[in-house]
Amino acid sequence: MKYFFIPGCLVMLMMAACSPSSKTNKEYRKQAKEYARILQEYPVRDSAGLNYAGDWVGTTNFSMRRPNFVVIHHTAQNSCEQTLKTFTIPRTQVSAHYVICKDGTVHHMLNDLLRAHHAGVSKWGNNADLNSSSVGIEIDNNGVDSFSNQQMMSLLVLLGRLKRAYNIPTANFIGHADIAPGRKVDPNRTFPWQRLAEQGYGYWYDTTGVQVPADFNPVQALRIIGYTIQKPESAIASFKLHFVPSDSSIVITEEERKILFSLQKKYE
Repeated sequence: MKYFFIPGCLVMLMMAACSPSSKTNKEYRKQAKEYARILQEYPVRDSAGLNYAGDWVGTTNFSMRRPNFVVIHHTAQNSCEQTLKTFTIPRTQVSAHYVICKDGTVHHMLNDLLRAHHAGVSKWGNNADLNSSSVGIEIDNNGVDSFSNQQMMSLLVLLGRLKRAYNIPTANFIGHADIAPGRKVDPNRTFPWQRLAEQGYGYWYDTTGVQVPADFNPVQALRIIGYTIQKPESAIASFKLHFVPSDSSIVITEEERKILFSLQKKYE
């Protein structure tokens, strides 16, 4: 095997040893080591800058935080390469655990047990810090196009692994628009949520034979499912984006009341 030298890196012929990720991988390792150093620190200095060394008794019963949600996004960018660059520039302060390209390639960008910056200001049920409790998956998509079959096949494999690894409940596979109604609309209307639900990643409805009670409150059903109802019209829009993508109105039809009633029973 022949080698040749380029300032800054040794390159094997026919191999891109000086890949664009080399620098960011180095920064990742540096930051991970710094966090590891802090975790191993003794005497312990807490976030308030106080030293409690005299009162410190190290417990033997602890573990890493584990994700309990998966939040799915579209990148709203024009290529996987553009997204990878965006997520490796410090000034952007945005990231995800995984990025899935149009050809199905999956880039794992952050350890699942670490906190990515993908959810932003968001809420689902009583959880107001999704970044701290979720895995973020970004799918390469400009926000309008449909998702490729290669992407969906890779996504389903990844979701299966995450569900098994962390025992993530079926109800906790959600979209960015679900947790940030009125602020986010991803993944877009072409995303096949029903296909995911059929594989056990999120719930879907069945309105066969459904009789909606006269006192049924559709807005409260949205709350039970997980949506924040501070702005009901935004919650309705996000609900429809996920479950009734063909309807972009904020009026709940009789059929959609049945859908909500069916879903409420699953999430209760």
